[in-house]
Amino acid sequence: MPKQPLRAYLSPSAWALEPSPSTFAPASKWSNKDMDPVQPEDRTWSTYNYVAYWISDATNAAVWELASSMLAVGLSWRQALPAIAVGHIVIAIVMVLNGTAGARLHIAFPVLNRSSFGFWFSYFSVISRVVLSMFWFGIQTYTGSECVYQMLKAIWPSVQHIPNRLAPGANITTVGMMCYFLYWLIQFPFMFVSPQRIRWLFLVKAIIVPPTWLAMLIWAVVKVPTSSGLFSEHATLTGSDFSWGWLNALNSAFGIYSTLTVNIPDFTRYAKNERSTYVQLAIIPVAFTLASFVGIAVTSAGIVLYGAVLWDPLQLIDRWDNRAAAFFASAAWLLTTLGTNISANSLSAANDMTVLCPRYINIRRGQVLCAILAGWALCPWEILASAQGFLTFMSGYTVFLGPFAGIMVTDYWLVHRCKVDVPAMYDPHGRYRYSYGFNWRAVLAVVCSVGPTLPGLVNAINTKVSVGNDKHLFDIAWIFGFTVASVIYYVTSTLFPAKETFIPHAILPDDVTAHADDRASDDLEKASLDKVGVREDIKSTLSVEHDS
Repeated sequence: MPKQPLRAYLSPSAWALEPSPSTFAPASKWSNKDMDPVQPEDRTWSTYNYVAYWISDATNAAVWELASSMLAVGLSWRQALPAIAVGHIVIAIVMVLNGTAGARLHIAFPVLNRSSFGFWFSYFSVISRVVLSMFWFGIQTYTGSECVYQMLKAIWPSVQHIPNRLAPGANITTVGMMCYFLYWLIQFPFMFVSPQRIRWLFLVKAIIVPPTWLAMLIWAVVKVPTSSGLFSEHATLTGSDFSWGWLNALNSAFGIYSTLTVNIPDFTRYAKNERSTYVQLAIIPVAFTLASFVGIAVTSAGIVLYGAVLWDPLQLIDRWDNRAAAFFASAAWLLTTLGTNISANSLSAANDMTVLCPRYINIRRGQVLCAILAGWALCPWEILASAQGFLTFMSGYTVFLGPFAGIMVTDYWLVHRCKVDVPAMYDPHGRYRYSYGFNWRAVLAVVCSVGPTLPGLVNAINTKVSVGNDKHLFDIAWIFGFTVASVIYYVTSTLFPAKETFIPHAILPDDVTAHADDRASDDLEKASLDKVGVREDIKSTLSVEHDS
């Protein structure tokens, strides 16, 4: 008897999710509640939430390191900042175009992607996003463990003298593993917070972290006057080297959030209305440019003070003598790393996993799986220590994200002109099946836009492989892929249109739900009238019998 509950718990049927009554899919194995269009009562994100979200994401280690690394390649701050600003203006435009589709249709990226890629080919982009999200989740978790180490070191200096009990080839020390585990524990409870409520984390982060950055900027200016720090630096690149260096910096600005240009519908589908998302046009360029300026200024001060380009802000904090300042600064960096890891990696991976196995995985379960698999199975300390080529490959994998974003924008706004059929996106045999589930126009666009950049990716991984001037296409991979894929997709879709996908009016989830409610109301009214008619017939019959 005691074993019966355990067997039931281990049965796959015990883990199956209850299908939502509002599902548009033909069977529960194709969708679940988290995959379905967001219901009106769950659309809770306002304009202020998106402002907080982007201020939160702008103040993270990746943005800081991106800006400061531009100094190392030979650009001055006057040249680096325009590249960052232009890059994020373009990113903001693409973000709003794809984000508006999510806010208008109330569906996530993996579902929306089916309308342009085809039902089955969309899984290629979805799996790509899962791999990238899980990989960077592990890397960001390791970054968070460095924050924990700096906090412990500030309150307990002797922690740095704890002997290492791990093997020399482990690529992580005993203290490092302890800090990694502590940060993973801190992060884990946030895997259970719903997307509707996680917006409060971004608000808290947007309130706490920017003052920390401002304090670090003030510290830099006080310690190193601008006349001998930031403003005294000049570019070391000239001629064509400068041109390609600037374009590479621009592409880096594109690439840092190229993932979210693709899956921003995962967040905008929770918007109260599509107007709430328009603020991204302004907040993204402003927040990221200001945050990048702080990173450049503080890194410049670090060069003067410590004689090294300390891209990693935690390495800079490690040099501080003021333990209180080190503790609170590290705590702020822990919070910013946590928010970025949840938004850009954990939630993104979870949304994609729901599509891969909708019968058993919802967003909450997907986040838990991401935390376990990406946090421990990938062993990020091993990757960071011994696989620089793999790191470059994963960073270079973003060559696919420009084409993905371009195809989605072109399909929704130019090819179908916003007239899409949302219920059909849940049907493997619906109008977006195309040819055996593949939209060959999207396949061709991806091949033609990604292929030319692959030699440069190979050269970036292994510089011994000479590819000539082809390596420069990799320096502009995102904008090249976005532009080429968009043009090819639009031309092929215009010359060889998939006629079955064109409809006179958009079929939105709210319209379908309202129609279903009207039908139910009509059926109820009809049933009520039928009952009244039956009662009148009975009364008439009884009256006739009584008279007779």
